[in-house]
Amino acid sequence: MIVGKTASDIFEQIRLRVQSGELCPGDTLPSVRDLALALDVNRNTVASAYKRLTDAGIAESRGRNGTVIRDNAAPAQQEGTPPGLALIDLAGGNPSPVLLPDMSIALSRIQLKPRLYGEPPVGDEIGRYGRAWFAEDIDVPFELTLSSGAVDAVERILCSYLIGGDRVAVEDPCFLSSISTIRNNRFLPVGVGMDEEGPDTGLLAEQLASGAQAVIITPRAHNPTGWGLSEQRAGEIRELLIQYPQVLVIVDDHFSLLSTCRYHHVIPPTTRHWALVRSTSKFLGPDLRLAFVASDSETAMRLQQRLNAGTNWVSHILQDMVLATLQSAELSASIQQAKEIYHSRRKVLLSALADCGIEISSRHDGLNLWVPLRGQSAPVVMQMAQRGWLVRGGEAFGLSGDCNGLRITVSDLKEESAGIFAETLAALLKH
Repeated sequence: MIVGKTASDIFEQIRLRVQSGELCPGDTLPSVRDLALALDVNRNTVASAYKRLTDAGIAESRGRNGTVIRDNAAPAQQEGTPPGLALIDLAGGNPSPVLLPDMSIALSRIQLKPRLYGEPPVGDEIGRYGRAWFAEDIDVPFELTLSSGAVDAVERILCSYLIGGDRVAVEDPCFLSSISTIRNNRFLPVGVGMDEEGPDTGLLAEQLASGAQAVIITPRAHNPTGWGLSEQRAGEIRELLIQYPQVLVIVDDHFSLLSTCRYHHVIPPTTRHWALVRSTSKFLGPDLRLAFVASDSETAMRLQQRLNAGTNWVSHILQDMVLATLQSAELSASIQQAKEIYHSRRKVLLSALADCGIEISSRHDGLNLWVPLRGQSAPVVMQMAQRGWLVRGGEAFGLSGDCNGLRITVSDLKEESAGIFAETLAALLKH
């Protein structure tokens, strides 16, 4: 039985019952009204306790369905698939291993020397490279920081500004790591529906008006859809954000050097706290995880403080390898080749699907194509697996529950296989 007269007492009582196992994940707490009557306290006292439970990640509010004990042990959805599968893998979301540069060449060209505590966190040369890269797209002063990948940067920046329960506006469907990062840090992801030109400006306006404290936008090669911001939509979002200078804006330009679409900047000069993140994972491989982060000076300081509390800096050896790759004509050519091959594979599959009567958006970028479905994807995913093809159901990427579709990763899809895949999928969808 829950007892207590103050919000703190009620919070601690419920927290203790969760820790002892008396309350289990999925258990519904009494309504605010019922518990207030039982304890003879004001409803606001119970509501305050429940809000604290939600902010602490112990419970979650499900609107009319009440407040429910949260399952923090539930495994998060992840990218990638296990190696050695018998199926043809079009589900993993990975870059093609054969299209990644030979990093042994970069390693042979750098001078390995020890760095000790007190070293500048960003090497001079890679700092100059990064600042020149961002200067092409940013027209306000900015600071440069390096992090261990885009997800690392996004998480550290969000945690430096937000508190538990804060709302973060993201595209819907959304990148799996963004969803996990937001939820694991006890923030609330709120979805903004999108089309092939990017997030819907009207829906984003609703979330901002409802108190979203931060927004994360993918300007190109959106995962899972492969869409990107059009120039017009980017301009609309930029104008909208002018009205909310206090909102933290993070732009995750993860595909950058491999993109076949122009970058359109959405961050207005009035935004106080912002970051543009460009990682190397897609063109150097996920294991060589480094991200360039351009941001306002306060965000850079907060990000660096959080890096100092952890690893202090991104490995200078890794920095040297990335710089050697980006500055090498030979290795840069391999990145350009990968860009062209990914583009070709997307076009081939798009054409093969169209030939079989499956019309999808002609706007595409990145490693994936998105096939909308009228119903749940699970039956199609299962039947495709029975025919030798592994694809990813779209519902995993959704926040609103209606993201029915298939995400198809084209990284290793051979031209001769695209037609067979399209025919197989079309035959299933007809039924």
